[in-house]
Amino acid sequence: MEKRTTDIVSDTFYNPPTKSNWDGRNDGTADEHLRWHQWVKLLHLDDLHTVNKRSIILLGFACDEGVIRNKGRLGASNAPLALRSALSNVPIPVNKIDIYDVGDVLCPNGDMETAQFRLAVVVKEILSSGNFPILIGGGHEISYGHYLGIAKYLNKEDTNLGIINFDAHFDIRKADENGNSSGTAFWQIAQHCKNKKQTFNYLALGIQRISNTTHLFQTANTLNVQYEFSDEFLAANKTRLQERIISFLKTTDHIYLTIDMDVFAAAFAPGVSASAYNGIYPDDTFFSCLRTIINSKQTLSIDLAEVNPTYDLDNRTSKLAAAILFEIITMIAD
Repeated sequence: MEKRTTDIVSDTFYNPPTKSNWDGRNDGTADEHLRWHQWVKLLHLDDLHTVNKRSIILLGFACDEGVIRNKGRLGASNAPLALRSALSNVPIPVNKIDIYDVGDVLCPNGDMETAQFRLAVVVKEILSSGNFPILIGGGHEISYGHYLGIAKYLNKEDTNLGIINFDAHFDIRKADENGNSSGTAFWQIAQHCKNKKQTFNYLALGIQRISNTTHLFQTANTLNVQYEFSDEFLAANKTRLQERIISFLKTTDHIYLTIDMDVFAAAFAPGVSASAYNGIYPDDTFFSCLRTIINSKQTLSIDLAEVNPTYDLDNRTSKLAAAILFEIITMIAD
């Protein structure tokens, strides 16, 4: 494969991976003993062209400027480091798959817009190399940059991209006096689709009535956003939720999946930028919905957002995020 430039290497918006971020228990070196800290390979973005296709590329987005602008709790920029720590002791999938850590996109001096642009460039490069990006944020401003990268990759294809967002919030605010933020990402995406004369296909799962104003529900209806409330995530509704997801999948060619950790109840995810006491449970209903999405083989790229280590309890939120990533990568590897 021809070597490509990433436009972010060797500048202030990129931090290469380091081995010190991966440390854990060592039960042996045979395959059946291996954990992530023994399996994950470090890769500078300049060397992305050397990777075999169908590898997992783990990319951090160490930014919470969007959360700050949205008047949320500061700290999500430290999530990529915390998630690597939580993932270090996780066992590798039975069906082994190569996993590469390519470091973090940074957001120096609060320059979120440039950070999002740089993120988009890298996401496009990862997808163009034939590999699978998994991004770890960072605030939910990650979604706009992530989406732009996918859109650039699909630019020459006549394809229909769908977005599935597990989230307590719609994140379809218009920019205010502070500019764009973690709460404007999907409004920005909707406007991008409008300008490109493309359909805005957005399914939000886990929406909280208490976390979204009447105006945001009106905006969601205007944009034809599909959504399910958090209180619908019950065992009795599992089949209906899966059918709702399958119905959405049938209208799209590819899926961008994003999981905002504030979708979960604070008992399970206290360390987020905006916690919800009555969010969804990380139970069989949630994981069944997740499996429905991943097993469709339509998912192009994934991110986890809004982990905030500053407010976490016993690393509970980071461990839950690690468990979700373990399940996702196990499904991809199967």
